[in-house]
Parts: sequence; structure tokens; C-alpha cells
Amino acid sequence: MKIFISADIEGTTGINSWDETEKSKIDYSMFAEQMNREVLAACNGAIKAGAKEIYIKDAHDSGRNLNPGIFPKNIKFIRGWSGHPFSMVEGLDGTFDGVVFIGYHSAAGTGYNPLSHTMNPFNIDFIKINGQLASEFTLHAYTAAYLGVPALFLSGDKGICEEVKTMNSSIRTVAVNEGVGASTLSIHPDLAVEVIEKSVEEALRFDLSLCKLKLPEEFNLEIGYIVHSRAYKSSFYPGAKLISPKIISFKTKDYFEVLRAISFLC
Repeated sequence: MKIFISADIEGTTGINSWDETEKSKIDYSMFAEQMNREVLAACNGAIKAGAKEIYIKDAHDSGRNLNPGIFPKNIKFIRGWSGHPFSMVEGLDGTFDGVVFIGYHSAAGTGYNPLSHTMNPFNIDFIKINGQLASEFTLHAYTAAYLGVPALFLSGDKGICEEVKTMNSSIRTVAVNEGVGASTLSIHPDLAVEVIEKSVEEALRFDLSLCKLKLPEEFNLEIGYIVHSRAYKSSFYPGAKLISPKIISFKTKDYFEVLRAISFLC
């Protein structure tokens, strides 16, 4: 079994502030360590279920948050950013049996996590696909679906776990925290590690085919910007249209073109 793990930090247990997500801040190290622990737990669960190959995309900020030395020897890491439109699942292809998402968070435009955002939190107010707010899970689970690979598991905040279940109830989830305004209610870090390991193992022993998402036949991408001048500039991307001072739209039947647009416009 060959498994791909995409790892973020804003959905790790206990996290609450942007200062806890940035390498340059004093609060970062504690939550980077917890991110590592939760990703390692997912690896251990996958190995118990029979995974022989595991690829990990370090998908937060610099792409350099995970410590390769603490992981099993059958792991391969993708660190940094090449610029490929697959972004947080860069390196994924049709040879994988499934994708696991660790530390994911709710979408921009929702109130389920003080750190809710989609892609660039400093430029983007929201991203919608076919009228629905899109999270980073949505974007990258659809990428997996584009390749015919099922999305097997997600850990993160309660809001993103609820979103996953609306898309496919067979995908296993573990909610490690819940946002309430600017606060968070979180489970214990050690419990998060235990539950993630057990749940990933269970997810991989399940009928993986039931976790495949079905892609829409066509896509209406809308990107809302925080600053109107960014929307105006982005409206000159081929096929994009300015539909309000801060919102552009882009329509296509090819999901890769959605990803390409996002990589240039966000």
C-alpha cells in the first residue's frame, strides 16, 4: 500500500494564534512539535495497516516544518515549494492508494477556527467552487479525485471535519479542536496523537474505494480578495472576469485549470 500524507499546522490540537504558526515567532516551536507528532502518528497508523511506502508533503508556510529524522525509514519527504499547481499535494499521482490530511482547518469565510483561511490568508477573503466555500481540503481532495485517488482521512478542527462528512461520509475524521470566536477548545495533545494513529489505521483497513470523491462536471471558481486592486489585476488572467470590485470568476470543465488559476491568482 502506498499512501500520501499532506500536513498543515492550523488544525493541530491546541493551536490558536498566527504567532504559533510562524517560524520567526517564539510560540512556533511548541506547535511545530505537535504537528510533527500528529504526522508521525498518521505514519504509524498507516504502517500498522500495511502501508509500505509513505510520501509526506510538508504543506505549511515554508514547507519546512517537519523533522525527517523522527520518522520511519519508509518515508519520503516533499519539502519546500516547486510552484506546481498541485500545491499542498504536490507529488501525488495515480499510483497512490489514498491521501491522508493532517492538521487541516476550516475555510476562509467560516467561523470554525480563529485561523480559518484558504490558501493565502493575507490576500484571499474566500474561494468558492460552484457557489460553495472551498477549504484547502476541498481543493486538494478534488485534486486527488482528479487523479482517481481516494481521500481516506482528515484531522483538524471540528468545522473542517463536518465539511468532510458532507462531501463523503465514508472519509474518517478526527476533530482535535473547535473554534469559538477568537478562542479554541482542544483535546489533550497526547490524546490527539493516540486517536489519529488508531483512526488512520482503521481508515486504511476500510474499503478505500468508498472514499473516492466525484468531481463536478464543470467548475465556477470565484475568488474574493481582501483588497479590490488585487481583484482588478487578477481579472486579466485568461478567462477570468471581474464580477464585483473584489471578486473574480473563472469557469472551466477541467479541474487542472482551476488549480492552475489558483496558483497564479491567490
